[in-house]
Amino acid sequence: MGLYENVKEAAKLKGYSINKLEQELGFARSYIGKFKTITPSADKIQKIADFLDVSSEYLLTGKEKENEGYYLNEETAKLAQEMFEDEDMRSLFDMKRNMPPERFKAHMEFMKNLYNQEKGSN
Repeated sequence: MGLYENVKEAAKLKGYSINKLEQELGFARSYIGKFKTITPSADKIQKIADFLDVSSEYLLTGKEKENEGYYLNEETAKLAQEMFEDEDMRSLFDMKRNMPPERFKAHMEFMKNLYNQEKGSN
């Protein structure tokens, strides 16, 4: 498969049509369709890859790089995979990244207190 097909497949897996993807990324209508005959800039490929949460390597070749020992240990890899598969964990991680530290801390304290209350009532 070529670049266009790989983008289309990655978009489909994330619930996007090519038209919707172009809208979300601010691309002109039918821009991605041109990938059948042209190769866009590396910046555009990376923008699509980041949005679809895949590597630019995947978009270009249809394959991810082999695991090159990115994670320090197996437990870290397992936690990362669990977070990737669990929408609530991803949401919590996104809040941590995007929220002021003091606000996130307040949210965490609230959740801890709620958890402890529920745990104590069982």
